[in-house]
Amino acid sequence: MFDFIRKHTRLMLGLIVLLIIPSFVFFGIEGYSRFSDESMTNAAMVGSRGISRAEWEAAHQRQVERMRQQMPGVDVRLFDTPEAKRQTLDLLVQDLVLRQAAAQMHTAPGNERLDRLFKTDPAMAGLRNPDGSVNRDLIAAQGMTSEIFAERLRQDYAVQHVLDAVRDSGFVAPVMVTADLDALLQRRELQLQRFDAANYAATIKPSEDELAAYHKANAAKFMAPERATIEYVVLDLEAIGQDITLSEDDLRKYYDENIARYTTAEERRASHILIKADKDQPAAERAKARARAEAILAEVRKAPASFAEVARKQSEDTGSAGQGGDLGLFGRGTMVKPFEDAVFAMKKGEISDVIESDFGYHIIELTEISGGQKKPFAQVRAEIEAEVRKALAQKRYAEAAEQFSEMVYQQFDSLQPVVDKLKLKLHTAVVGRTPAPGATGVLASEKLLAAVFGSESLVNKRNTDAIEVGPNQMAAARIVKHEPAHALALAEVHDQVRAAVVAEQAAALARKDGETRLKEVRSGQAGLEKTETISRSQAQGLPREVVDAVLRADIAQGPAVVGVDLGERGYIVAKVLKVLPREPLPGGDAQAQAQIAQALAAAETDAYLAALKKRYKAEIVQSVVDQVARAASAP
Repeated sequence: MFDFIRKHTRLMLGLIVLLIIPSFVFFGIEGYSRFSDESMTNAAMVGSRGISRAEWEAAHQRQVERMRQQMPGVDVRLFDTPEAKRQTLDLLVQDLVLRQAAAQMHTAPGNERLDRLFKTDPAMAGLRNPDGSVNRDLIAAQGMTSEIFAERLRQDYAVQHVLDAVRDSGFVAPVMVTADLDALLQRRELQLQRFDAANYAATIKPSEDELAAYHKANAAKFMAPERATIEYVVLDLEAIGQDITLSEDDLRKYYDENIARYTTAEERRASHILIKADKDQPAAERAKARARAEAILAEVRKAPASFAEVARKQSEDTGSAGQGGDLGLFGRGTMVKPFEDAVFAMKKGEISDVIESDFGYHIIELTEISGGQKKPFAQVRAEIEAEVRKALAQKRYAEAAEQFSEMVYQQFDSLQPVVDKLKLKLHTAVVGRTPAPGATGVLASEKLLAAVFGSESLVNKRNTDAIEVGPNQMAAARIVKHEPAHALALAEVHDQVRAAVVAEQAAALARKDGETRLKEVRSGQAGLEKTETISRSQAQGLPREVVDAVLRADIAQGPAVVGVDLGERGYIVAKVLKVLPREPLPGGDAQAQAQIAQALAAAETDAYLAALKKRYKAEIVQSVVDQVARAASAP
């Protein structure tokens, strides 16, 4: 929406959901004045106003950044795809169409109605003062005056009103609900017989001539995909770190400097007796509280075993007094500083002096100490070596990456120079244009494979450029041998061809027997024995095609017989006997009616938006969209 809403996301969540369509959340209203700048390439037009490519890309970046903030751990590249960018453009077009429609329909509320909407809209509660007026401090913080805020709010209500009439018009008569639910949940009783193609396969013995003919007629099914045998080299932290030498003194120094990391956190358990005395109380009252605490301290020091009993009777900490003053285990940073300092300076079983804090005066007994143990150097040596090696490798990576990139480019006819210079390992693999199923690491990189099959590598026989294939990881490759896609000889795919011929002929036999039985059942010469009850939600394992045919069958004049050809799976003959009442819905038909009404309203809203786009001559400039898609897909 406008700047205020975008910068106060949490406060305005209700407004975002209830007041405006998603496009306003993503893009705002500012910037439309720049759409008509003819010096910029337009990605879309709405009438005479254009949406420039620069504005589109800026809007999409705002959307990607918004997703990154909402989901910090997500890979934002998932949202930076041609499909996601096209969706952004569609929403920008929709936004501009709605604003033009609002202006032409004069849906903007007047001052009195705007004031009434603002004061009664629950989504605006966070922007209202107790008396219903606008919180000027909040909008002023965004550089807006009340007039600017009111005008922007007026525009948003105007756009909302364009769609309200359609969104709120969803109504479905009970008879329509019944028809819709019957289509989904109606049950039918039927008899059926399966003719599974697999049951015929054992009887089929195709000749070599049949196999050859099938192979010739279906050569496209038996193609060897394009393949390339490549050499490739990987530069990453592991490769750089292999020649890093670390002395025992270096590792021991790292251990000593980071000893806190190899020490389990110390926790202590204590009980206390609190005599409350607020820090703002008069000095005389605090002195009186301290004197009482000193007296209690003298009492428990005479009889330390009575600490818990005294705490129950004397402590003014209602949370712990009932447990004899026990506070449980806690670590540093949990308690107020004077209390914590005292506890972590005590020995187990010791009773402290009177300790003063902002809450009053404490008498503390330390009852347990746990943690604080240090892992010996020998136990963590391997871990330390890996960390130090990785840290040093990260420092060297930038320089090595620059050398790597320059060498694979300048010495383009071999990867051996960069292997020798940086002491890397040369790998080989056979790859296709897309990652093989189960491929991992470098060979799963679409960017690297695209470079391998690019013209520089494929035609000019050069190294690929250095490709970033992961964090702190680069790779380059060159083609050693290239095999274009080609038809495989019958001898190479004999078993596959035979299986295909058997499947085809078995399906033909199943179809023949099924069609024969269909005629017999329809004429009354044969019957079907297996009886089942099915619906779309309870298909009893039947294929979708059979369920559709059974539920479409017209039995107004009596049982209907249908045959369904399932191709290589076989054939099914079914006799639909009768229609059974559908099972009642858990929420009743009323709930279903509401859901169907919502779906209908959503469909009508989409249709209305499509009509508005046509009325206001909204068009996508496909050439620009294709150009952006190619750029987004490029390695």
